[in-house]
Amino acid sequence: MGRGIENRGVVGLLAGVPPITLRGGDALDGYDEPPPYDPAIDEPSDRYLETFAFTGLNFLDAVSWRHYLPRLIDYALRRLANNTSGTMAVDGLLWSLRPPDRDPSRLASLTREQEEVVVAALEQLAFSDDSIYRTDARQVMEEWWMPGALYRPPREPLR
Repeated sequence: MGRGIENRGVVGLLAGVPPITLRGGDALDGYDEPPPYDPAIDEPSDRYLETFAFTGLNFLDAVSWRHYLPRLIDYALRRLANNTSGTMAVDGLLWSLRPPDRDPSRLASLTREQEEVVVAALEQLAFSDDSIYRTDARQVMEEWWMPGALYRPPREPLR
């Protein structure tokens, strides 16, 4: 992953086939049936993320969302200082990290180790001098990802 963030606990999420692909989520956004997974089409390349992330992320279940999360974080950190023209993939990622959470939860489906990776990525996006996502990333952190976040329910104590 970019900017010195270790991929601990997150990269393994990318294994397998997601129940709903980003392309499928994009189809649902257009009131169409989601097409089945196709390995030739649904490889999460930069171009794929740029095409389908913004509209498709809203329709992913927790398993599918976690599947794409490592690639989206990597993509966002590689584009910290500039946005690829015509895409809102990083914006889609940031919106997917904001409450309100859905039922069943996506945000609360991450392990603590995976949450640490998300927080580290958000910190890069929020506090790097060259980040064009500072304002949005800070808002996302304040809403869910930092201690005392505005909308996050209290955590269960560790046993």
